[in-house]
Parts: sequence; structure tokens; C-alpha cells
Amino acid sequence: MTYFMFMLLVALIVALIAVASNPTPYFAALGLVVAAGVGCGVLVSSGGPFLSLVLFLIYLGGMLVVFAYSAALAAEPFPEAWGSRSVAGYVLIYLLGVVLVAGVFWGGWYEGSWAVVEGLKEFSVLRGDVGGVAVMYSFGGAMLVICAWVLLLTLLVVLELTRGLSRGSLRAV
Repeated sequence: MTYFMFMLLVALIVALIAVASNPTPYFAALGLVVAAGVGCGVLVSSGGPFLSLVLFLIYLGGMLVVFAYSAALAAEPFPEAWGSRSVAGYVLIYLLGVVLVAGVFWGGWYEGSWAVVEGLKEFSVLRGDVGGVAVMYSFGGAMLVICAWVLLLTLLVVLELTRGLSRGSLRAV
């Protein structure tokens, strides 16, 4: 299980580097889908299958549609792929940063703190992720409203940035 979790975390880092290093929305969308899938796999491996399912459905149902719409508005005739020089330079810079941060934290401080939610399941009536969702909706109501507002603001900012001088949906195709 440790090797599987290690592979998922490495895949998550690679997917996030693919999103951060690519200036073209077409290829960054693929990196976002992979990062969302791998991140949900990490949540499942940690003992939160319900939260993982909800996160994956909300992400694919909402934010990916917005990203696909903004990518369609930012159509480029010659998009830069992951093999181009500028993107490869960004990938190397991000990989160097990841290696430096991993070198700082290589001491093994994380070994005792990695535990699955159901580690003490004989003392619990509910599953850990279901109880966490109940707490999130009861005590975290204000935070959910703030997050919804931030997502709406992000939608408007992304649509305005990708619109450019082409007048949005009224442009000549």
C-alpha cells in the first residue's frame, strides 16, 4: 500500500507540474483531469472514498466545463505542446524546485503521521469521511459560502482573461 501511495503522489506532482508549466489551455486541461483523478485516488487510499467521489463529481461536473469553455474561447492556431523548448524549461525549473523541497524534508518526519481514517474503527460508530462531511456542512457553512463566491469570481476572471480582444462569443469565427 505504501508503494501505491508513493506512485499516486508522484503522479500528482507530475500532473501538477504539467498544469503549471503549460501555457496552452488545451494541454493544461488534460493535466487538470489527471491531477483531479490522482488526487481523488490519494483520498481513497487515505480512507475517504465518499469525499473523493464528491470531489471528483463536483470537479468534473462544474469546473472542467468552465475550463473547457474558456479554452474554447482562447483558441490558438499553433498551441505549444509539452515538448517545446519554453515549456520544457518551465518543467525543469519546477522539477528542480520539487527536488530542492524534497531534499529539505527528506529526514523522515512524515513516517509516524500517515494514518488511515478508519485506523480506530472499532471505537467509532460512523465512518470518518461521512462524519467529516457532516462537520463541514454544519460548522463550515460560512466557508462554503466564501468558497462558492471565490469560484464565481474565478469564473469571471478566467472568462475575462481568455476573452482578449475577440469580443467573447460575438467574435467572427
